[in-house]
Amino acid sequence: MAIAFKSPTTSFFQLKKNNPETHSFLRFSSQRFATPARRFTPMAAISTVPTVGLSETFTRLKKQGKVAFIPYITAGDPDLSTTAEALKVLDSCGSDIIELGVPYSDPLADGPVIQAAATRSLARGTNYNAIISMLKEVIPQLSSPIALFSYYNPILKRGVEQFMSTIKDVGVHGLVVPDVPLEETEILRREASKHGIELVLLTTPTTPTERMKAIVEAAEGFVYLVSSIGVTGARASVSDRVQTLLQDIKAATTKPVAVGFGISKPEHVKQVVGWGADGVIVGSAMVKLLNEAKSPEEGLKELEVFTKSLIAALD
Repeated sequence: MAIAFKSPTTSFFQLKKNNPETHSFLRFSSQRFATPARRFTPMAAISTVPTVGLSETFTRLKKQGKVAFIPYITAGDPDLSTTAEALKVLDSCGSDIIELGVPYSDPLADGPVIQAAATRSLARGTNYNAIISMLKEVIPQLSSPIALFSYYNPILKRGVEQFMSTIKDVGVHGLVVPDVPLEETEILRREASKHGIELVLLTTPTTPTERMKAIVEAAEGFVYLVSSIGVTGARASVSDRVQTLLQDIKAATTKPVAVGFGISKPEHVKQVVGWGADGVIVGSAMVKLLNEAKSPEEGLKELEVFTKSLIAALD
């Protein structure tokens, strides 16, 4: 499914008003997150240390002359127990921020890989309450801050204030909502600020300059630069236009800029870092790897190797 970025009055992605009855995962249950008997232990030991927010993470990395590595995975694919272990693996490998997708029945900004992951997750019964229970257990074991990636309908379903309060209580630091126009983010921004949640906003290759400036002014944590027109998904190369877009954004703000959509190889990471990105986001390649593995344990081992290869490309 392609995303059309049409006019200056439209947002990052066109907001769809969906029938909430179609979103099965919004029917919250009392299902508890279950920890599997067999647990994958990553090579690096996991230590429980206090996490800092997104902005603080970028500030620290900038002082060290480093670029943030931000992996994305979909909650509940293949199951929430594996998601919990994957978060620990990504953290132990040295990820700086971890983006966790809340599965949604109509993920219009996502390409085939992440759409399929959301469908599988929902089919297994993943719901908001189960994700929150899992995060409550796992986040205290992580040193990397978590940023949730959620479409707007699930947030509205629960109530914006209640949603922000809940994710704050379990230790989430950031939030990405790709389908809300800038003009409609006022409530989100107010409640996020009240609860100490950094609301990341997106800008795209077709965003007019003046609108881009308004977006980066309102963004918290970091600015999410969508590298290409369309949906998420691994691509053969990263558009050269990203370099110009980065320069334009950095001329308008001192906030960190992370590039996502289409980055899937160490050479992509090197290229984007060379263009001046403050962070690199990798999603579909991670999701695909976990899905195609012969078993969850094998997937976690492959995730560790792949993550380390991408992080090595940052240097």
